[in-house]
Amino acid sequence: MQDMDFDLQGHRGARGLMPENTLPAFARALEIGVSTLELDCGITADDVVVVHHDLRLNPDITRCDGRWLSRRGPAIRSLRYEELTAYDVGAIRPGSAYARRFPAQQPLEGVRIPRLADLFALVAASQAGHVHFNIETKIDPTQPALTVDPAAFARALVAEIHKAGLNARAIIQSFDWRTLAVVQQEAPDIRTAYLSSQALDFDTVRPVRDRASPWTNGLHFYDFRSLPKMVGAAGGHIWSPRHEDLDTGLIQEAHELGLQVIPWTVNEPGDMARLIDWGVDGLITDYPDRLREVMAAKRLALPPAVRAASA
Repeated sequence: MQDMDFDLQGHRGARGLMPENTLPAFARALEIGVSTLELDCGITADDVVVVHHDLRLNPDITRCDGRWLSRRGPAIRSLRYEELTAYDVGAIRPGSAYARRFPAQQPLEGVRIPRLADLFALVAASQAGHVHFNIETKIDPTQPALTVDPAAFARALVAEIHKAGLNARAIIQSFDWRTLAVVQQEAPDIRTAYLSSQALDFDTVRPVRDRASPWTNGLHFYDFRSLPKMVGAAGGHIWSPRHEDLDTGLIQEAHELGLQVIPWTVNEPGDMARLIDWGVDGLITDYPDRLREVMAAKRLALPPAVRAASA
């Protein structure tokens, strides 16, 4: 038997199966059986912490009065929570590239963007006290006008976690490492996960050689030449890279620095099996059902499935 603590994280709940970042998606993940619910957060104009990925409403997943948005909608930060409830995020626009990526996702009607407090209440009502939360601050240093500033974002999220008494079961993650520095300073009882991407179309690590990336809070890759060393120097607990950016040497280096390695977003069983064999500490996936099958084949302990309370 391998590590009993392998972290099965349902990405945006269970995005491959149910509408992302919605209470039905999180309920489905609980019923499949996950150890952690991965999710994204924004902050409304009246300072409500809500569960949503995009800084502005995405026309591929958003309807109003039954009609799809014709273009990208207003910023989450520009709307009061009551205004946000007018939008339905229970389905993917038919025929879109997004729909082709997730053909098995079940469309639903009348699904609203939840508050973070609503998700905490769902998990509590489901008696899923073993389940953790990996919560991303959706903030972009290249588009500062679309969100609150990093310190305000981090403090608002920490306040919600503390209010729910979930310090020990929460992780705050971000591509924007400025928010994580605030969490570590003001809430050292909450773990931090440092997201990174080195894709050609989204490089948060070294977009330019002569200065630090705007995403890495002043840390310059070329001063370290190692992402694990950067995360360690920043004071992180977990490194969460894009899974395509990993190799066995980086995993070993991260472990030697005392970091856990939990890559995103891993959806193919072959990739899941390979990364488990390489020694990662968990995986973030849109298909927690697939990952459970791979974990079972590897004789990893499975988190319990839960009968979710009504979403």
